[in-house]
Amino acid sequence: MVFMNAGGGSSSSSSSSSSSSSSSGPYYAPLVPIKNRIVAALLAIFLGGLGAHKFYLGKPVQGILYLIFCWTFIPAFIGFIEGIVYLASSDESFARNYGARYY
Repeated sequence: MVFMNAGGGSSSSSSSSSSSSSSSGPYYAPLVPIKNRIVAALLAIFLGGLGAHKFYLGKPVQGILYLIFCWTFIPAFIGFIEGIVYLASSDESFARNYGARYY
């Protein structure tokens, strides 16, 4: 086979490039969640005052802040609301916002 390179000269090659992948558009790999939305929601609702859901989601600094201020019950209130938000979100949006891998 003879191919034309960018410089204008011709070259012989036994391998050919696949043009079907570029014509169909970019390929987006699916999101694979690393953290479970239900587990995060239950931790936020029941142990949100201690910041358990923040530690689970990989945010230890925020978890420590929840621990420091747990005596005020403000983190418990915020954790309860975050748990409801986690339950109300879809699996895809939770994976996008709180950690997922592209495969």
